[in-house]
Amino acid sequence: MKIECADHLDASEAAAWDAVADAARLRSPFLGWTWQSHWAEVFAEGRRLDVRHVRDADGRLVAILPLCETAPGALELLGGAEVSDYLDLIAVAGHEDDAWAALLASRAADGVRWILHAVPAASPTVRALPGLAATVGLAADVTLEERCPVLGLPSSSWETYLASLSGKHRHELTRKIRRFEREAPDGRAVVVRGPDAVAARLGDFLALHRRSRVGKAKFMDERMERFFRAALPALAACDGIALWFLEAAGGPVASFVCLEWDGTVGLYNSGFAPERAALSPGLVLLSHVIRDAIARGRARFDFLRGEERYKLEFEPRLQDVHRVVIEPSA
Repeated sequence: MKIECADHLDASEAAAWDAVADAARLRSPFLGWTWQSHWAEVFAEGRRLDVRHVRDADGRLVAILPLCETAPGALELLGGAEVSDYLDLIAVAGHEDDAWAALLASRAADGVRWILHAVPAASPTVRALPGLAATVGLAADVTLEERCPVLGLPSSSWETYLASLSGKHRHELTRKIRRFEREAPDGRAVVVRGPDAVAARLGDFLALHRRSRVGKAKFMDERMERFFRAALPALAACDGIALWFLEAAGGPVASFVCLEWDGTVGLYNSGFAPERAALSPGLVLLSHVIRDAIARGRARFDFLRGEERYKLEFEPRLQDVHRVVIEPSA
């Protein structure tokens, strides 16, 4: 394996990058060129990049490790822990161990910490990295960072899914849906797709997001809005994203940004009108999104990182994501 290093992202390599990401064992939009390049443009501005390309003996690109300096002596994966839910070495399936061995050998004596956030438990990185690091005098510390609630969807119908819930959760969900329908009879769920349509309604989402609570208003600062306005329409151009709204008299009362990939619908971000909180608009809209995913034959609904109570009411399975730190062995 040969390692090539770059200090910037080259747009001419976008197709090669995506070819590796598309051939990875664990795919997600967070690892694709569109997401990573827009993140770097906004959040890595003025920072040093260290992008390592791994090529096999025939010169084929088999892995990419995109890093950004976040502090003196510390490099973290592009994508950022606050913005991306799944990150990892981007590698062609079957080449992960060899790629990591070459990458670790290439940096064994440099003394810099590599910090990998949001690595899925199923990734070869979690399994293989501690042992591989030890062979070159490094330590790889793997710790649980967060959990992602993930729902397996039935192939039949929304009613089948409802029947699979426990009596308590089924009763509460149907009660809240009926209450919304009764008190907001003009309410309807609307989905927006395509780059122009997403760009046109992104302002509605951002307004609801910021109104939801103080923490969300702080999250959606100027840089985050700039990232959203650039990355989301770009993803929509390849059917990778949808904006959902629950609309009633007076305008939207809840909204979701949903990512879509490999038979999965992912709930990336949300917003709701706090004055309508008693009607549980987020939960009602979520029922529409899951119903739509089932109708379109999607196999999974991924709530992404965070174990908020409203997610657990849908009875998902919890899947671990890890923080992996690579540094010189003590």
